[in-house]
Amino acid sequence: MRETLGLGPLSLPVKITERLEHVKAGDQVIVRLARTVRKRLPLGSQVRDLLHGVPTGHPLHPPLATVSLGCWTATAVLDAIDADPRASQAVLATGIAGAIPTAAAGITDWSVLHLEQQRVGLVHALVNLTALGLYSGSLMLRLAGRQRAGKALAFAGFGAASVGGYLGGHLAYRMAAGPTHAEPTTHLVPLGWHDLCRLWDLPDGRPVPRRLGYIQLFVLRHGSTVKVLADRCSHLAGPLHQGRLKLEGNEACVVCPWHGSTFRLEDGAVVHGPATSPQPSFEVNVRGDGLVQVRPRPF
Repeated sequence: MRETLGLGPLSLPVKITERLEHVKAGDQVIVRLARTVRKRLPLGSQVRDLLHGVPTGHPLHPPLATVSLGCWTATAVLDAIDADPRASQAVLATGIAGAIPTAAAGITDWSVLHLEQQRVGLVHALVNLTALGLYSGSLMLRLAGRQRAGKALAFAGFGAASVGGYLGGHLAYRMAAGPTHAEPTTHLVPLGWHDLCRLWDLPDGRPVPRRLGYIQLFVLRHGSTVKVLADRCSHLAGPLHQGRLKLEGNEACVVCPWHGSTFRLEDGAVVHGPATSPQPSFEVNVRGDGLVQVRPRPF
């Protein structure tokens, strides 16, 4: 019964979408476009951090996309019940206007994803661009008094936007392009102090990885002071212990070697994106006998 309904181990939409992850035909275009975006919006710039959603602590693209998709869904409902054309036009125009910042935030996030994610993301963008073109044409027809033709284009646009939304969901949830990848330390590390290592076993001034139960930690010793973060970057799980150290406004930070996310060593706060979630950090106690103990820092 499940296979008849397309609900077997992998349904047809999922199979098609997963194949997109491995289509290499557009890789040269993807690499050049991503490089251009990163050049125009360099890592650490205020505009780039804003488009990633660093100030809000949450990716900016999904809520903006919800606004446009919500407006276009409302347009479909208003058209279906033959509501006042002015209402449909107003809601449709709002969705079109909202698509511009949505696209800007989306392409900024896309530029620092893995290649498999970028392949799906490029199709996602092209489908949504098609939807935007159909909706823009619909609005122009409505303003010209051709309501029936405008409605037809809007329904076609709604179909394209639905496909784009499905691909966006695949990116966000199945390919984990949006959620934090940092270790959920509050669930994997019990409360209280945990013995980590001896102070003199840590190199001075160079970060190293250390295991604590199920998770890997970023550990940096400077003299008798030790800073500890979860090692997997919250953006896409890059190894922070391989990153470079820098000062940002007199604050010691680590820069992820994969995509340049910058975290404050003191508490794991995001200084620069693409990461928007803070890096889990640990309080440190160095006993008199040199034993380094750590515990998860309370939020």
